[in-house]
Order: sequence, then structure tokens, then C-alpha cells
Amino acid sequence: MELDLKGKNAIVTGGSHGIGRSIALALAEEGCNVAICARNKERLEKVVNEIKEKGVKSIGVPADVLIASNIKKVMKKVINKWKTVHILVNNVGGGGRWGSDKVEETDESVWTDVYNKNVGAASRFTTLAIPYMRKQKWGRVITISSICGREVDGRPWFITAKHGEVALMKSFARLSYLARDRLTFNSICPGAIMIQGSGWDLEKKKNPKKFKKFKSELPLGRLGTPEEVANVVLFLCSNKASLVNGASIIVDGGESKAI
Repeated sequence: MELDLKGKNAIVTGGSHGIGRSIALALAEEGCNVAICARNKERLEKVVNEIKEKGVKSIGVPADVLIASNIKKVMKKVINKWKTVHILVNNVGGGGRWGSDKVEETDESVWTDVYNKNVGAASRFTTLAIPYMRKQKWGRVITISSICGREVDGRPWFITAKHGEVALMKSFARLSYLARDRLTFNSICPGAIMIQGSGWDLEKKKNPKKFKKFKSELPLGRLGTPEEVANVVLFLCSNKASLVNGASIIVDGGESKAI
């Protein structure tokens, strides 16, 4: 399928690892120039080189999205070099394992940090990208939420933040002046994704028996891969998805109970 993405400029937040890395490489494979940001400078530089090997341009910006000025720094560097941005993937997030199982024992900072890392970062990056997308009458914003953004299963601060990301994209999509400038806003809700060195990989090493039971109860009998999430992102970025606006797409192999 021809996706017509060659020459477009993309930003992928949290692009040095896991789902973000796979999205960045998939976009590069389609001919996009890709800028990524992350806190880990070493991993950032490694992925920038991987992107460049695809024959496109890449920018890596060390940034902590909990600091608003860092988000502005990322956008400023991309615009200074490339003049515009066509695609924004709000991938950075997390916090599902933060805090305590007992809500009353969890510090208030966990609530605010999880919210700001997810909804706060997505809203700031999106509002900074919109003027450039409107000027060229085309733009794609995709936010990586979670199946926790479609159902109530998990720690409250994470559920709240992930539902917030889905609502954020839907609310932008409902603004007719943005839709008529050919900007679309969608969210993707992945289920359990196996990412080396984090999340479920750590759970597998910590409690192999419990992990095996969890995996066996999944409809597919396995976890998803970052590449399977990236494939959906590619479609949403393309003109083939021009009518898809405000959607929340579950990518979980049937894991969740949400309809």
C-alpha cells in the first residue's frame, strides 16, 4: 500500500525505546524525516543513527517532558532545522506501575507526574505543532494511550491519565476549524506489549510462573510487539486514513473487555 509519507517531517516523543522506537523506524522506512526526544542521551543517539540508515534525516533532542521548557526546546530545534512538522506522535507516557496498590499511601506527586507525563506532554506538544500543520493545511497527531484508557483496570492515576489522552484527541478532532484544515487527531490503545528491558519483560523475569499464566489467558496466547502498534500508526498518518478523526483504536489482540 502506498502511504504517501515520503519527505514528511515527523516528531516521535519517547522515541528512543520500545513502541516509540518502532514507530520512528517505521516512519523512516516510509521516507519520513524523524525527530525523536527522550531522557536517555545514549539510546537517543543510537536510534537517530538507525533512522539515518534508512536514508532520511533525523534529529535527537534530550528532553524531560515533565519540564515544559524542554518540550518547547524540542519543537524549536525541529522548526529551526526543518521549518515545519507534518506528523506528531505523542508516545511518551507511563506510570502504570508507579505508586502503591493502596491509593491512600500514594503521594500526590504521583498523580500529578503521571498526568503531566501523559496528558500534559501530549497537550503541550500538540498545541505547539498545530500552527505549522494549519499553515500547510495538513497534519496528523496520534497519541499512544492504553487499553487502560478505554476501560477501568489499573491504578487510578494511570487510568485517569490514559482516559485523558483519549479525550484530548477526541476534543481536538471535534474542532471544525482544525478538521477543515485537514488535521486529524487519533489515539491508539495498546494492550500488553513485550518491550525488552521494561514493563512486561521485567515482570516475566521477576515472576515467571505468574507471567506464563497471564500470557496463557490472552486470546492470542502471546503479547503484542511494538512493530504491530507502529503498523497502525503508519496507516493513521497516511492519506488513506483521511476520514479517521477522533478515533480511539484498540491494538491488543482481543485482550481488553472494552467494546
